[in-house]
Amino acid sequence: MGYAALTNFTLEALKQTRHADVFQWYAIPLLAFVVYVYAVEVERERLDIVAAGLAIWFADILNEIINALVLHASHTAALWTETGRTAYQFTVGLNVESMFMFAIAGIVFAKTLPADRSMKILGLPNRFVLALGLSVVSVAVEVFLHAAGVFHWHYWWWGLDSLPIIVIFGYLWFYLYAAWAFDAKGARRWRIVGGLGAIDAAAILVFGVILGWL
Repeated sequence: MGYAALTNFTLEALKQTRHADVFQWYAIPLLAFVVYVYAVEVERERLDIVAAGLAIWFADILNEIINALVLHASHTAALWTETGRTAYQFTVGLNVESMFMFAIAGIVFAKTLPADRSMKILGLPNRFVLALGLSVVSVAVEVFLHAAGVFHWHYWWWGLDSLPIIVIFGYLWFYLYAAWAFDAKGARRWRIVGGLGAIDAAAILVFGVILGWL
């Protein structure tokens, strides 16, 4: 990748992407916390909640792969870039702190879902309303991080001038996918979650390991 056209924040992120010297030990208790959250739901035999958690985690990984591919194709910037101190940076748009947040976001979302799928909120399906609400909250957090100078947008069609697009394509489909996995039964639930996990794994293998584009 040529560096002449890269934005300054992209260069800053690349300097610490997958560099072991930025590692901080607090990543280990964060990992333990995520494992504990899932272990609690497994102990309670709430595999529907576990599936929702994995669904959002896998959805974010797919988005991060696409984000990295945008950087590779544009030679300028990804759709979003994370900078600042971190315990580890996986790609320009994903550090270990945000990855672990997404790993439990689906657990949190699942716990807000009413047992009655047919219940309406403001006359609309409750899954959609809750997914939309959390998507708006998620984008609000991005706006705060952007103002703090650690989260960056470059393109007018994916940034402060186009927040509804980020709500829909950056988050809403995450939560709706998690609701789909949560409500599915038996093997179908794991086909839904596993299918996206398989896509992620294949994309990482091809675009990351083989082609080196991530």
